[in-house]
Amino acid sequence: MPADKRPPPARYLKLLAEGDVEVVGRMPWSSNRTFLATCAADDDEIAAVYKPGRGERQLWDFPDRIYRREVAAYELSRALGWDIVPETVEREDAPLGPGSLQRFVDADFSQHHFTLVEEEANHSRLREICAFDIVANNTDRKSGHCIVDADGVIWAIDNGLSFHPQDKLRTVIWEFAGERLPQALADDLCRVGASPPDALRALLSAKEVQAFTRRIDRLVSAGRFPVPDPDHYHYPWPLV
Repeated sequence: MPADKRPPPARYLKLLAEGDVEVVGRMPWSSNRTFLATCAADDDEIAAVYKPGRGERQLWDFPDRIYRREVAAYELSRALGWDIVPETVEREDAPLGPGSLQRFVDADFSQHHFTLVEEEANHSRLREICAFDIVANNTDRKSGHCIVDADGVIWAIDNGLSFHPQDKLRTVIWEFAGERLPQALADDLCRVGASPPDALRALLSAKEVQAFTRRIDRLVSAGRFPVPDPDHYHYPWPLV
């Protein structure tokens, strides 16, 4: 996988957390109201994906403020040291009310998991996303939620339907089913599972954090990526 050449994330986090937010327009093909925005401060500006809580569809199995799970996914990605989720923050003072702001990745949207997995050079990164989704209990990892930027770096976006305490994994990434879990990934997971970051505890319920650590224990103890249960449906819809 090509080296990540982007600037240090501190710049993005500062702009997302403190910059002036301006909504540019609504983004297509999203079930919840999602907006393209800009975050600007001190003659610096970045594009961002803004997901306000007021634009969320109410779900029977998830509580309100799904956008906080977008932030939790970023905090988990950062704690693991994998940096697979673009920088994401929670903003109370955004134009359409409280929500999440995530750095917009200018991607080649003709590429997605099903095309990226064809290149073996991408497998290491995709294994990270696969392991991430297992422990985060991602219920909606569509192929189009794996995107690649101009530097060839693969990112995992749209992580809001995650961290449910009940097992609800639905993903398109099953190419590694039954493979041995790389030791480096297991070590990172054990480290975070032994001491979940405070930021994660602040965003999730105690029950959700406990379930998260149990999923880590289960994956590391098994030592292999899980195989889908034939008696349950483990794919999202639509697939892309």
